[in-house]
Amino acid sequence: MLVVAALGGNALLKRGEPLTARTQRSNVRIAAQGLAAIVRAGHDLVITHGNGPQVGLLALQGAAYKPDEAYPLDMLGAETEGMIGYVIEQELENALNHDRPVATLLTQVVVDQHDPAFDNPTKFIGPVYERAEAESRAKTAGWHIAQDGDRWRRVVPSPKPLEIPDMRVIKLLLEQGVVVICGGGGGIPILRNEDGSTVGVEAVIDKDAASALLAQQLQADALLLLTDVDAIYRDFGTDSAAAIRSLSVEEGRSLNLPAGSMGPKLAAAADFAEFGGFSGIGRLDDAVGMLQGCVGTRIQRRLNLRHSSRN
Repeated sequence: MLVVAALGGNALLKRGEPLTARTQRSNVRIAAQGLAAIVRAGHDLVITHGNGPQVGLLALQGAAYKPDEAYPLDMLGAETEGMIGYVIEQELENALNHDRPVATLLTQVVVDQHDPAFDNPTKFIGPVYERAEAESRAKTAGWHIAQDGDRWRRVVPSPKPLEIPDMRVIKLLLEQGVVVICGGGGGIPILRNEDGSTVGVEAVIDKDAASALLAQQLQADALLLLTDVDAIYRDFGTDSAAAIRSLSVEEGRSLNLPAGSMGPKLAAAADFAEFGGFSGIGRLDDAVGMLQGCVGTRIQRRLNLRHSSRN
């Protein structure tokens, strides 16, 4: 199978951990074992990943140096794609004993300049703060902020991904048996001008939405949205919580989940599954089992429940 695996932020940095290179590499080394298991099981693999904490940290560092000359978010996104991709690439090559080529591709993703997200920032980036500190930083830097759990973070626009111009390059790499790391942080957001030229834009694309678009355009067999929870749950956090093992696309779209939790993942999973493949949501350690349908939550078209044409 051709599998697109989207690494959740916990694969790089768990909540409350320091944003250090050592911490992130240690987490990626563990994640690489789960990714290597997918390859060893005989599947072709494309890897995407988040970048929220990292892009926010780079923005803080740039502002601390010269606030009036801070780098825009598209350039910071490109920096994180290279930085994180390098660590994943190296640790995965080590986990595979260098038996399979791995490559990182900086990936541009086209968005619409009129997307309503530009007027309604919702994407969390950067470290978490106590409310008072977040409000102080927002006032000084002109940020938008929102509550994330029991803390507060900066939020930025997160427009819908529309097109991946680098798709031809990704396909060429896959044809050569390369494990491809791409679309990091949702990809580098760009606008397409009337004359066909492109230019970067200040935004951070949702990684799961971009991963669904990538999987769809690659005609992948499976999209795995890998997180630190073993499945989607009904009544999560309560005594009556129950794991949901399978959902049709229609059931997935009708399930009411909070926007800040599994909501975006389920929406992305349903978007991809609607086109014929299946999506899985669960833990990275369970990735191979998710492909076998043993664990996690699987989302697929109702027709495929009886007459699947994919293996």
